[in-house]
Amino acid sequence: MLYIIAPTHRRLVWYLAMEEYLAKHVEEDTFVTWVVSPTVIFGRHQVMEAEVNVDYCRANGIAMYRRKSGGGCVYADGGNLMMSMISPNRHSEVVFQSFLDRVSGVLRKCGFAAVKSEHNDIMVDGMKVSGNACYALPTGTIVHGTLLVNVDFDVLQQAITPSVEKLSKHGVQSVRQRVANLSQYAAFDTIKSLEAFRAHLIGALCVHARELSKEEIGVVDEMEQSYLEPQFIAGK
Repeated sequence: MLYIIAPTHRRLVWYLAMEEYLAKHVEEDTFVTWVVSPTVIFGRHQVMEAEVNVDYCRANGIAMYRRKSGGGCVYADGGNLMMSMISPNRHSEVVFQSFLDRVSGVLRKCGFAAVKSEHNDIMVDGMKVSGNACYALPTGTIVHGTLLVNVDFDVLQQAITPSVEKLSKHGVQSVRQRVANLSQYAAFDTIKSLEAFRAHLIGALCVHARELSKEEIGVVDEMEQSYLEPQFIAGK
């Protein structure tokens, strides 16, 4: 698999635009990771006000964006490794399950008891350490997800406000009760940091790498604008 070296310190939606760009141009399975400043990203069909504590996020400088895939609301900060797999294969479910199998397989080799769930999460000892979503384009498939390494769960719980019905489905009373950081587990002691695990994950999944060119970055800059339109963020 090819690894794409992306620019750092961009908005989360810049990386989503990059995924779209790659889905139109890659000729092999491609993997990319990034880390962002505090951000809430919610699914294409979600009502922002029902899923996000908008007042809290605005007061604390947490960005809020909508993505084009489905799935639930996610909080990301510097302790969350964002990752995606872009494939020219248009059989999206095949690509999705391959991604989950590959990432959970790397985690197991590192000593974590990782399994994929029926909800396309990756679980360790019954706790969610990775949430994932998938969507298909005419030219390929994008799978993207999170890997909770050392996320600030106090902020996460304040920023995200899922419905009582959604929490009840999982048999918990709060988001905090069903998620865990990899850093909480003994297996993480041999890895020590997010960046060290990131390098290990890339090395385990990818056989070669390249940087985005200046021209490609310029195209992604333009594509990002569709995510920043107020009408799109509001779901209208």
